[in-house]
Amino acid sequence: MTRLMLGRTLERICKGVLLLCLLHFIIMMILYFDVYSQRFDLFSRFNNGRNGSRNNVSGAAGSGHHFYYYNLSRPNATLASYMATGEQLVPSVQPETNQTPSPKPLPPCTENPPGLVGRLLIEFSSQMTMERVQKENPNVTEGGRYTPPDCRPRWKVAIIIPFRHRENHLKYWLHYLHPILRRQKIDYGIYIINQLGEETFNRAKLLNIGYTETLKEAEYDCFIFSDVDLIPMDDRNLYHCYDQPRHFAIAMDKFGFRLPYAGYFGGVSGLSKKQFLKINGFPNEYWGWGGEDDDIYNRITLNGMKVSRPDVRIGRYRMIKHERDKHNEPNPQRFNKIQNTKNTMKKDGISSLTYRVVQVKRYPLYTNISVEIGKPPPRPIKG
Repeated sequence: MTRLMLGRTLERICKGVLLLCLLHFIIMMILYFDVYSQRFDLFSRFNNGRNGSRNNVSGAAGSGHHFYYYNLSRPNATLASYMATGEQLVPSVQPETNQTPSPKPLPPCTENPPGLVGRLLIEFSSQMTMERVQKENPNVTEGGRYTPPDCRPRWKVAIIIPFRHRENHLKYWLHYLHPILRRQKIDYGIYIINQLGEETFNRAKLLNIGYTETLKEAEYDCFIFSDVDLIPMDDRNLYHCYDQPRHFAIAMDKFGFRLPYAGYFGGVSGLSKKQFLKINGFPNEYWGWGGEDDDIYNRITLNGMKVSRPDVRIGRYRMIKHERDKHNEPNPQRFNKIQNTKNTMKKDGISSLTYRVVQVKRYPLYTNISVEIGKPPPRPIKG
């Protein structure tokens, strides 16, 4: 009987031990899987943060997502030690930068732009409209302004045209010159200086006005003075300034594509701001046709400068044929004035300029400046 009771007691003890072992095993498994799941979740977030920062940097700013980097860099720290102490892993936020990188400075424009085509076919038989010219030049901004988008020109050029009643000529001039100037990589603006009224025309005074007024528009340092009826036949004839005053129109068709005489400076010319001021600008007292170009040539040579010119094969021009304008008859006093340039150039020029601006209007292809310039003095009575 005693043995039977002892056996049953031992059996109960063994069952209890087995139950305790089973309970212990179950508890250990629960704890194991709980810890494993925490570690897996932690590392998955850590790796996602790293991979997201690597692969989605470009999309982070646009999508608004933040990618976190967990700071485990404490000396002698391990992942287990963080978990054991119950410390919360605080994500370190990678600072977002919304600043766009500053654009690289443009390189200088080359002396010989690669887009030039050379000799051009110039004709005036086809009908021309401002609408057509505007469609041909979509990159020209209001007022006839253009700046090359891919390089930095040396000069900022104001192109000045003395003007009155030449609307048809202006269409052809804009049609040809805007594309030429853009291919030449010129930073330029087109300015029409329109003489109001029907008094005698004064080309040189209008050019002085153009110089003065364009400087109110922008910081120009180069000035090209062009008649509205002259079109260059070669785009290698570059419209910018040079070390010496420049005469561009050296071979016109009306002169048989030859320079009419050594001192000729008419049609299209260019001076830097420094050169222009050195000669006191152009004369204001040449009313009517002729003489002012020779006076300008004299001013240049008397101030120790020389006229530079392109090669005769490049400096060719076509002139739009037309009748002589009314109130622009030849000036009979021009020959006497030319002989006195040395005596008059200090007091007659940009320093003595007077006029009144009536209107400044910016069109898509040019800026029109309408001015009143006064009347010519009465001519001396022949005795």
